[in-house]
Amino acid sequence: MARVVRNERQMSRVHEGEKESFWVSYTDLMSALLVIFALVLMVTIFNTQSAYEEKEAAVIEKEAAINKTNEMIADVVGVKSQIIQELIAAFADSDLALEVDPQTGAIRFSGGVFFDTNSSQVSVDGRSYLQQFIPQYIQILLSDRFRGEISQIIVEGHTDTAGGYLYNLKLSQDRALSVVQEVFQPGFPDFPFKEELKGVITANGRSFSIPILKQDSTIDPEKSRRVEFKFRLKDDQMIDQLQQLGETNGN
Repeated sequence: MARVVRNERQMSRVHEGEKESFWVSYTDLMSALLVIFALVLMVTIFNTQSAYEEKEAAVIEKEAAINKTNEMIADVVGVKSQIIQELIAAFADSDLALEVDPQTGAIRFSGGVFFDTNSSQVSVDGRSYLQQFIPQYIQILLSDRFRGEISQIIVEGHTDTAGGYLYNLKLSQDRALSVVQEVFQPGFPDFPFKEELKGVITANGRSFSIPILKQDSTIDPEKSRRVEFKFRLKDDQMIDQLQQLGETNGN
């Protein structure tokens, strides 16, 4: 009987030992899980903080780029506005048949001023106009004040819609080139910055792709036949690209 009781006590101790061992193992497991959870939470918080900081840095960088672009645009607009005002003032009382675009600074001559119908040879009157206009125009654009800003001076030929596109394209190109050739003819009066002009002047023909319209939105043939003098600043192209990039990112 005593042996049976002893055995029962021993078995009870074994069960208690097993139970204690089970709870110890369970506690260790829970502790390990808590440690893992804490590590995961810390990593998540760190990644979230890093992502937030990266996003904040990206926003700051983007704002800085936008501010820099706006400053560049303001500078270019300021320079262009100054040139346009000087051109308007210079030719306000001129007897030359020209128009100054107050937005772009383009100077427009009626096609009849320089050329006869279907001709690309500069007329006698056209030569006289160029001799009066070119020195004064170049004196402004290539002055010490603006010379460093000018990328191109463009002579641009335009036609009306009579005839085919290719015919008018060649005619407009030939007319623009004839104007430039006339300026550099040996008989053309010398003027300041004539040599510097060779580095920036170009001649383009646009056919009838950009007609002048009347108030009723129909094409004005007389005004559409024209020669225009334009200028482009060095930063214009870069600003155009930045604006296009901004529009793309905005979408």
